[in-house]
Amino acid sequence: MAVPTNIKTLLAGNAVEWARIEFKETWDAEASLKTICAFANDIDNWGGGYLVIGVEEKDGRPVHPLKGIPADKIDDYLKDMLNKCKRIQPEYLPIVEVVDYQDKKFIVVWAPGGYLRPYSSPKSMAREEKERICYIRKMSSPIMPSEEEKRDLYNLANNVPFDDRINHEADIVDLNLTLIQAYLKEVESSLYEESKHMEFVDLCRSMNIVNTLPEYTKPKNVGLMFFSLEPDRFFPYAQIDVVQFPEDLGGNQIIEKTFKGPLHQQLREALQYIRNSVIQEQVIKFPDRAEAERFFNYPYAAIEESLCNAIYHKGYDVREPIEVRILPDRIEIVSHPGADRSISEEGLRTYQVFNRRYRNRCIGDFLKEMHLTEGRNTGFRKILNALERNGSPAPIFETDPERLSFCTTIFIHPQFLSPNGTKDGTKSGTKKATPNRRTERVQLVLSTIQEDPRVTVRVLAEDLGISKNTILRILKELQENGTIKREGSSRKGRWVVL
Repeated sequence: MAVPTNIKTLLAGNAVEWARIEFKETWDAEASLKTICAFANDIDNWGGGYLVIGVEEKDGRPVHPLKGIPADKIDDYLKDMLNKCKRIQPEYLPIVEVVDYQDKKFIVVWAPGGYLRPYSSPKSMAREEKERICYIRKMSSPIMPSEEEKRDLYNLANNVPFDDRINHEADIVDLNLTLIQAYLKEVESSLYEESKHMEFVDLCRSMNIVNTLPEYTKPKNVGLMFFSLEPDRFFPYAQIDVVQFPEDLGGNQIIEKTFKGPLHQQLREALQYIRNSVIQEQVIKFPDRAEAERFFNYPYAAIEESLCNAIYHKGYDVREPIEVRILPDRIEIVSHPGADRSISEEGLRTYQVFNRRYRNRCIGDFLKEMHLTEGRNTGFRKILNALERNGSPAPIFETDPERLSFCTTIFIHPQFLSPNGTKDGTKSGTKKATPNRRTERVQLVLSTIQEDPRVTVRVLAEDLGISKNTILRILKELQENGTIKREGSSRKGRWVVL
């Protein structure tokens, strides 16, 4: 049985973080069992990890030339591995593959995060050893958890990520072989060749997209999201809506385009649509030098990363689409729910965000294999860098207090705006529209709450044609600078202009 990636990718560390890969020169039962147990517990929801045997390591990286495993030792290693893995409780067996690479043999062990965690293994391989430990992975090592981490691990046991859950409403026939094989071929997995002659259910188990009970085989949600022709049958509104407002939110003209299908396909199709119909390049030539100045209204890299992040972090149990709103001076990418509560609003404002507990660990694994995302807290930095290189204004990342939605706002390059702050495609406009529009919106909000102190955020958004996230941000800033205050509850209270 093969793993759904290839050893070349693992040795390069491009699609899988180094912290999720461990190299062993030989099979060391005691040390390796702790590693497998830690990957299975997956305390940070990384998606488990890989153990590559036959590779010497230094500082967590493979040492070249690769040593490999003598052919006469392979069978002994596999038998001992099976016997030792049976000592993990509850029952857990990783997926193991013997691979040939550079004329040498290696054993690749894939230990995905299990859904019966916490798992424990013996402290030592001594026959009389009775102490068991729920090892976890921190940095690049398996360690004994602290008391707080033990509580965290038990809490996680009751909270299997949605994408890793079994879907009891679907059947294995809802998974499409052609889609699976196309994915395996794209990521250059050795499983691709095996998929041509192996049983379909065995292929799905190798991909970890079905459960492992032989008497009750059902797809996991992540399998349906990527390898079902119609994922929206099982996850209503698992789609991307691209909505253009040429006359801004208050205008009469709206252009809508909806993208459905497997997650990676709808993501690529939506990005291609935006690239073709929205993104424009402007070239300014100068009489005193040969080099022209080139820039885009929106850098594609920033849009790509923002939309990939929305796919990665969306809650697929929430019946709301990902919405890309294209307005004359900005693009807003909205997904549901909002950011994890470990991410503060101050962190979003200052772009200082660190979060290793991902909402969709399995979705992230598939996206990383296709190089659509990295999942290493690099998303914000990539967006900022792309905008800075293009000369674009800084973005805004915001979530509402209830963490119901998340919005990324990317502003148009200032030279695509006329001096009065409207999009006209001229080459000479250099005045940024954002401050003027912001002042206008603040005044509109203030005027409205003066006329109706009991107006709600929802009504403000609908009446003024401004997004709910923007209304919440304006109200918060007005309260912080002492312009307004709130009296009473959020439902029955009222606004007071000071």
